[in-house]
Amino acid sequence: MSALAKPGLLSDIKQFGDVDVSACFSCGNCTAVCPLAQSDGTFPRRMIRYAQVGMKDALLSSKELWTCYHCGLCSDTCPTEADPGGFMAAARRYAIASYDRTRLARTMYTRPVLGTGVAILLALFFALFMYASHGPQSAASLALFRFIPEGLIHRAGVVVMVIVALAGLAGIATMALGISRRERSRRQAGDGAARGGLWRALWVAIGVESLGQRRYRADCATVQEERPWYRRRWLIHAATMWGFLGLLLATVLDYGLALLGVKATGSPVAIWYPTRLLGTVAGIALIYGVTMFIVDRLRHDGQAARRSETSDWTLLVLLWITGVTGFLVEIALYLPQAPAWGYWVFLLHVSVAMELVLLAPFMKFAHAVYRPVALYFLARTDQTARGGE
Repeated sequence: MSALAKPGLLSDIKQFGDVDVSACFSCGNCTAVCPLAQSDGTFPRRMIRYAQVGMKDALLSSKELWTCYHCGLCSDTCPTEADPGGFMAAARRYAIASYDRTRLARTMYTRPVLGTGVAILLALFFALFMYASHGPQSAASLALFRFIPEGLIHRAGVVVMVIVALAGLAGIATMALGISRRERSRRQAGDGAARGGLWRALWVAIGVESLGQRRYRADCATVQEERPWYRRRWLIHAATMWGFLGLLLATVLDYGLALLGVKATGSPVAIWYPTRLLGTVAGIALIYGVTMFIVDRLRHDGQAARRSETSDWTLLVLLWITGVTGFLVEIALYLPQAPAWGYWVFLLHVSVAMELVLLAPFMKFAHAVYRPVALYFLARTDQTARGGE
């Protein structure tokens, strides 16, 4: 299969992470020690080679790029200290920016000062937009949700979700088409496995791998076993992902119940009320996961935390603020009278939550979208489909 080379590809990828794999001479050590490497013996060595020779399309259309969880074993044992794990992380950032046609992702990753400014301005925009229509403050039980009209929040949320959906679908389409073309060419050249079942692949990609974290939890276990179970990276990763998705689902369900007239938005209910219980558990999971990620990065604990990009901190800070302010709003809601601080915490929570969702396709959280797509294509090979059984 012919491929066009892009001069300077490796230099371009370096903008997305301070890594240098120019010392790599393709010895294969990273593939030999990687617990996720397949029997073809090319991962992650092949990704590095693509970057070295400038094969941009081949790199961006490689589903294997997204199978790495950056356990760091390859970097710890690399004889030339080329840091293949760090390279894979930088290459994924590069891929996210390449799938994005708006170039916002590239700005967030490669221009940290401007990216941070964009994040701050977005939060201020949402805060001022909501505050411009604010209502009076009172001690009523639902005063917080009358301070910023729930209808305004709902309409703004719908607009944000539509923008996110369009951006996400455009990125997924770009990625999926590239992988499909590459897989088709490999099969025609006799260098690819037969395709497995569609529904089986979806179950493996979403249920078994993305939500169940099977490979991260089992295959990468030897790298994490020196940590207590509550500090293991797969659990921290899963808690953050499940927490975010759980809060998003609880919010959607709460507004759905309000539209159906079942309950008013934000009205006090018992802790065991379904949406209340889901939001509480998800919020605890999110705060725990994000806090552990922050602690690891402050301690430089593990290969993935030894180098932190500004974009990493931006995402963690936004997630942490969203989770903590959400609980503070719940406390204010259940107090006998709505406290004065509750209104401003509520405004901060809504503004940051909207910003977080809007920026999701352009930041590291985009992994939650692109990785399942790659795992789906990976699971469509006979070998991977059998391994998921």
